[in-house]
Amino acid sequence: MTYSARAGAPLKEGVVLREDDFGELTDQKGQKRTIKRFTWTNSNKMSVQIITYGGYTTSIKVPDKHGNVEDVVVGFNNLEGYLQSENPYLGATVGRVANRIGGGKMTIEGVTYNLAVNNGPNHLHGGIRGFDKVVWEHYVNGNQVILSYHSSDLEEGYPGDVLVNVTFELTESNEFLIDYKATTTKPTYVNLTNHSYFNLAGHNKGAAEIYKHIVSINADRITEVDSDSTPTGKYRILFTHQ
Repeated sequence: MTYSARAGAPLKEGVVLREDDFGELTDQKGQKRTIKRFTWTNSNKMSVQIITYGGYTTSIKVPDKHGNVEDVVVGFNNLEGYLQSENPYLGATVGRVANRIGGGKMTIEGVTYNLAVNNGPNHLHGGIRGFDKVVWEHYVNGNQVILSYHSSDLEEGYPGDVLVNVTFELTESNEFLIDYKATTTKPTYVNLTNHSYFNLAGHNKGAAEIYKHIVSINADRITEVDSDSTPTGKYRILFTHQ
C-alpha cells in the first residue's frame, strides 16, 4: 500500500510512504497478527523501514557523497530474525525502562516493586517481555507513522498502566525523527529509547570500518556503573570548568 496526500494529513512533498506485510505471529494476547512494515523514501534516495513488532527500525539507507546508497544500521530481512532469543535488540523500541535496574527492584513513594529479572540478577530493557517483544498498534498521519502500546499495571512488575505513543517520520531534509510520549495512571518510571546499531560506512562493509569511526559527546559527567554495567545512581565528573 502506498499512502498519498489526503485531506487533513498530506504527505510532505518528495516523501513516499509504503506499507507491506512482514510476517505473522501470535501476539502477547494469544491472537494471530500480521506484522506490518512501513518504508519511507525521499527524493534524496534516503529510505527508512520500521515494523510493528517491537517497534524495530530495520533499515536506514542513505547516500554517501558520491551518491552510493548504503544501509547504515544492522537488521534482519525477515521476522524470524527478530524473534530469536539471541537478538540483541537490533533497532528495537526499548521500554518501559532502557538499561539495567540493579537487583530487579525499584522503590517509588516508599513502595518497593519486584521487576522481571532477565540479565543475571538484574532487570534489563523492560524485562522478559519488554516493549521490543510486543505487537504495537499503528496508524498513519500524513508522513508520520504512530505506534501505540498499552502496558498494563504490574506488567513486568512496573506500577501503573502506561499508554505509549512513538511517532516516526522521515523528512525531505534526511532527518529520521522519533518522538516518544507516555501517559501513566500511577507514579512510575518510563525511559524509552531506540536501540539501533550503526555502521556509518554501511553494515555490509564489515566490522573493520567501525574502528574508523570517531564519536564525540560533549558531556562533563557520565553515569557510573558497577562491575556488571548496572548504573549505581552516581555520576563521574570528567572535568571541572575553570
